[in-house]
Amino acid sequence: MAAPGRILPSEEVIKAKCSCSQLKSDTMSASSGFPAPSAPPSYEETVGINVNYPHPYPVPEPGPRPDGKGMNPPRYTGQPVPTSTPVTVQTVYVQQPIVVFYDRPVQMSCPSCNQMIVTRLSYESGALTWLSCGGLCLLGCIAGCCLIPFFIDALKDVDHFCPNCNALVGSYKRL
Repeated sequence: MAAPGRILPSEEVIKAKCSCSQLKSDTMSASSGFPAPSAPPSYEETVGINVNYPHPYPVPEPGPRPDGKGMNPPRYTGQPVPTSTPVTVQTVYVQQPIVVFYDRPVQMSCPSCNQMIVTRLSYESGALTWLSCGGLCLLGCIAGCCLIPFFIDALKDVDHFCPNCNALVGSYKRL
């Protein structure tokens, strides 16, 4: 160990490199036999990042590359692009109101002649007429009374016709 006023050769080097505030702490560590502490390494030195290379990944240079990749493709020069405005097709559905047919005339627009009409009625024997006739026969009305349902319009089916063009526009089935 050196005398308190005597400077060792290693201490001389430290004194030459350090400022006065660091001299007292450096002298103590040098006298203890351990190497003098220095500033801690920077983050880049600790992690191992090369400080001379600023980006961790290569940055592409602007403009086309020599291999031709990354360039805009050439414009298609085949057929010319049509300059006319496309035609818009609009389909219009005209829906007539739903008409419910009963045993009475109905005012409506004829789908054939498109005129406002009141339908003409025509009565025809249907399923209810024939079932009524069969029921009367089973009850014993054999002497002609079983034919009464064929003369009653309330037991027959009803067909609706246009009075202008005589087209069948609807029918009402009782059964």
